[in-house]
Amino acid sequence: MDKVRIGVVGTGYLGRLHARVLTEMPGVEVVGFVEPRDAVAAEVESNLKLRRFATVDELEEHVECAVVATTTDKHYEVAKSLLEAGCDVMIEKPITSTVDDARMLIELAKSQGRIIQVGHVERYNPAIVAAAPFLGSPRYIEAERIGVFSGRSLDIDVLLDLMIHDLNLVLSFVDSPVRDVQAVGVPVLTRQVDMANVRIEFESGCVANLTASRVSTDRVRKFRVFGPDCYVSVDTKEQDAKGARLIHREEQSAIEPLAIVVEKKEPLRAELEAFAKVVRTREAPLVGAREGLAAIELALRVREKIDASLAKFAH
Repeated sequence: MDKVRIGVVGTGYLGRLHARVLTEMPGVEVVGFVEPRDAVAAEVESNLKLRRFATVDELEEHVECAVVATTTDKHYEVAKSLLEAGCDVMIEKPITSTVDDARMLIELAKSQGRIIQVGHVERYNPAIVAAAPFLGSPRYIEAERIGVFSGRSLDIDVLLDLMIHDLNLVLSFVDSPVRDVQAVGVPVLTRQVDMANVRIEFESGCVANLTASRVSTDRVRKFRVFGPDCYVSVDTKEQDAKGARLIHREEQSAIEPLAIVVEKKEPLRAELEAFAKVVRTREAPLVGAREGLAAIELALRVREKIDASLAKFAH
């Protein structure tokens, strides 16, 4: 089988991770990368022995697909250029910074017959994958995504930086339109919102309560789902999942633990292997452009509520 010829655009923190994992995958040939910063590019060339291309246009001539790991504000223009050149793309989350840009990429990919996968890496986390079969008909979801301030991704707020992972997860598990959103958030160490709490109510009656912070002293990645007769708790940082189910019996009901078996694996590698597979097979990706768009739409709806709450303090 021929190797998938892939490039990487943007080699900041996440882009370097993508490049490193791709070089370790046997079914992939990393043709090269694009990086405007000379010092960063020199490090990638030295450590990973990859070829640097001066522009995206130049890279497009040598690859069939690419990972877009630039800053969010560049996602649209880079992905647009790649799609127009006939390349499939995996765009780091969030897909774009605006809903309109995401919709235009969807239409462009459709007209070009190209694939867009969006980098919501938690969907490929082994703990989430193992727990997913037990998460039908959720009634209440609680998520905490708390991180230490790193100084990265400061071009976006905590909603598009961290919470968007859980927004995507919630939308993947709740098959129902959003009825109402309530949210609060505050800037702490940046001019963007660094901490946020969101309550989302769905028409099905399910409620999701999500908290995200990038200014903590701890790192927490927990996702809990409560159903009509079961409970599942997932720690995506530790790749651990556990839960319990209520078993109804004639004489007496009983609570039994769920047998959730997690086969640990680097989520980013699972995500990139999935991308290489859909490039070969032309199957729909697990997290496609429309899922990425839905996450952005909900995140921006949350941002409107936070902006409204902050306006009250301004007065």
